[in-house]
Amino acid sequence: MGIGMVKNLASKGQSVRIFNRTAAKAEELAASIGVEKAASIPELAAQSSVLMLCVTNSIDVEECLFGAEGAAAKLAKGSLVIDTSTISPKVTESIAARLAAMGIGFVDAPVSGGSEGAALGTLAIMAGGTDADFERAKPVLEKIGTRITHMGEAGKGQVTKLLNQILVVVNMLAVSEAMMFGEAAGLDLRKAVAAVEAGAAGSWMLSKRAPQILDDYWLPGFMIDLQQKDLDLVLEYSREIGVPLLATSMISQLYGRLQKDGKGRLGNHSLIQALQPLSAASKR
Repeated sequence: MGIGMVKNLASKGQSVRIFNRTAAKAEELAASIGVEKAASIPELAAQSSVLMLCVTNSIDVEECLFGAEGAAAKLAKGSLVIDTSTISPKVTESIAARLAAMGIGFVDAPVSGGSEGAALGTLAIMAGGTDADFERAKPVLEKIGTRITHMGEAGKGQVTKLLNQILVVVNMLAVSEAMMFGEAAGLDLRKAVAAVEAGAAGSWMLSKRAPQILDDYWLPGFMIDLQQKDLDLVLEYSREIGVPLLATSMISQLYGRLQKDGKGRLGNHSLIQALQPLSAASKR
């Protein structure tokens, strides 16, 4: 995700410096597109008025900002942090408050659209933060996404991303069941997908992921391990607000089965592989 976002920022006129905790990745990317590579997060922070993060977990964001080698201590007052990671809404609220006390702006801006959207610069971005911080972040976000929505105060972007992930996985379950149903009934599945995708059953997941299933293409646009991490966040937050998520809970268990089978780095459309053993008609 980060690679695609950096390439779009650089190609669309944004001054970019990068850092990655895996140094070889940063070196390769910097060399390939001609951007500067910082030697450390503090060095990057000291050189930046806007710091954009894209990491995995809540603890990673906190470490990048407030750890022993964190950015916050080196960011100038009045600078802005944009976090495109998907993390806990509660942790996000805490981060925003800590940075505000230091005179640093913050926008949580998780993204959706997979590695394809990151590469094309067509990500959907759900942002949380003050009006002023969002307006500062928007010109940067417009270089990596095509629909940027301000959802309210800090943390609301993350809540919206969790809503997004509920829709993604439940939709993927529907696609998986439909593919198995069509296969068992002897349909030409490519024609079936083309027939229904323009109607009420159409969706991004159907159009993008069903052809990959039919091609036995399992490389990730978004890998199972990350999808499952997001579902853990969804289920944790749903317990806090008292909302039962029956389908999401079941799907998390199915992804857990695939992780147990060593398939955590496959794409999230591999959900169908957890269901296929239940179908006597499945040939896949």
